[in-house]
Amino acid sequence: MLEELRITGLGVIDDTTLRLTAGMNVITGETGAGKTMVVTGLGLLFGGRADAGRVRSDPGRAVVEGRLRLGGKLGDEVRTRITDAGAEVDEDGSVLLSRTVTIEGRSRAHVGGRSMPVAMLTDIGERVLAVHGQSDQLRLLRPAEQRGALDRFAGPEHEKLLETYREAYGRWRAVVDDLADRRRNARDRAQEADLLKLGLDEISRVDPQPGEDEELRAEVQRLEHAEGLRVAATIAAQALAGGVEVSDETPDATQLLGTARRTLEAQTELDASLGELAGRIEEAATLVGDVASELSTYLGTLDADPARLEQIYERRAALRSLTRKYADDVEGVIAWADNARTRLAQLDNSDELLEELDKERQRLATQVGELAERLTAARLEASGRFSEAVSVELAGLAMPHARVEVAVLPRSAGKDEPSVGDLAVGPDGADEIELRLLAHPGAPSLPLQKGASGGELSRVMLAIEVVFAGAGGPETLVFDEVDSGVGGTAAVEIGRRLARLARTHQVLVVTHLPQVAAFADRHLVVAKDTGGAITTSGVRIVEETERARELARMLAGLPDSDLGIAHAEELLSVAGREKSGR
Repeated sequence: MLEELRITGLGVIDDTTLRLTAGMNVITGETGAGKTMVVTGLGLLFGGRADAGRVRSDPGRAVVEGRLRLGGKLGDEVRTRITDAGAEVDEDGSVLLSRTVTIEGRSRAHVGGRSMPVAMLTDIGERVLAVHGQSDQLRLLRPAEQRGALDRFAGPEHEKLLETYREAYGRWRAVVDDLADRRRNARDRAQEADLLKLGLDEISRVDPQPGEDEELRAEVQRLEHAEGLRVAATIAAQALAGGVEVSDETPDATQLLGTARRTLEAQTELDASLGELAGRIEEAATLVGDVASELSTYLGTLDADPARLEQIYERRAALRSLTRKYADDVEGVIAWADNARTRLAQLDNSDELLEELDKERQRLATQVGELAERLTAARLEASGRFSEAVSVELAGLAMPHARVEVAVLPRSAGKDEPSVGDLAVGPDGADEIELRLLAHPGAPSLPLQKGASGGELSRVMLAIEVVFAGAGGPETLVFDEVDSGVGGTAAVEIGRRLARLARTHQVLVVTHLPQVAAFADRHLVVAKDTGGAITTSGVRIVEETERARELARMLAGLPDSDLGIAHAEELLSVAGREKSGR
């Protein structure tokens, strides 16, 4: 449940806080006061597109903050999602969400005090909030949305079946497309395979090894400079330990270290610290001896072998030939060969492989066809229940003779789209779903976009939402003037239905109808202030007498009229009696 919403610097709203409650929250106000900015703020808070044009120039950024209290199964899912992302939920089970948009269009999101991608807010919003407005009515006219509505209504088992179908359909289409590509482009695939084989043959003959080029470079450098290396190693060995081409009587390092150690040891009786130094000199002498030994071994390995040098030149030339054609270095050549082998397997157009793929295509086609038929049967069953439930709600919305019918029709195959037998299957099955409205007995059954007026479409949308509410979904429902084009008895019935939704959900309604506002558990008014240099709006809670005055304003534009207030109080009394039956 959304407990609090604070909006700063958005449209006409300078800084305001909406304190919301469980049940039905109604937001009213004069045209242009900023009611829409509340819904816009909600959209931003839950990951909607940031429009820099709505940001006030002063302070140059819009901030929307909301406190969300997590509860129930969906709340546990959101809590897990938040904690997995590294944010924290407060001890009381609430979490603070924040979205900032600058006038330059930059956007930032925070969850539980931690910076997060905006997609995180979107993810949370999809789980906890559903917004319905005029755009949603237009969305409901799209066939894909109508199919989605029926699938959601059908229940979790149906959705599992749909997911199984989609997986099978994806595998089947992959095999169908692969087989068609192999047959259609057989010549091009054969030419590509020949080129790859030529490259692999050349690389195989050379057989490059990882790191070989660097090893050869180091070896050729040693062979080309063998004499200089020999002289350096000889001089170093002579200086350390003598015995290697000694040319004079100068003592070597080993002799000098020995003399130093013995001299100090002779004086240890007079000063014990000299014994410690003598021990360290002995360690140095051991190290010098080890280095001298290694230098002697190194000298034995030096060999200016012209034949080996020629072999290395030839090998490096062969490797350079490969790197000129296939990659920048030996590792790249090896990687090219690995990729080429993989690609060759994909280019295989042998009769055996084509036959195997065709068998797999037929097997998957049978599976897809069976699943599609099961989906159709499930949709037909759900369509009857859906139609009956929505029609019952329409009767309560002052459309007693209207019926919503759900037509489950065979899908039309798209251009160049494969079919399974007589079934034109797609990613969502072999069906097209069409919601039709039968306005009254004897009237033709017409698609919603042709058979419903604006007010009727609003009531159909609300009826569908009431039906959905019984099947779970987000806990918070937002209705943005879905009562547009409605009045009289129908308006009262919309208020009743929204109040019914509020028994199990938190409902936020932006409305211009007093008949709807009268059913609110909390009534918030957006008021415009034109006293300063810049027009601003704020939101306040109205109760008792003040609430009656707001309803009177909505009824007749006369908030101070005794007759209007009396009418408003009567409306509140009727709504109160209706709600007391909850």
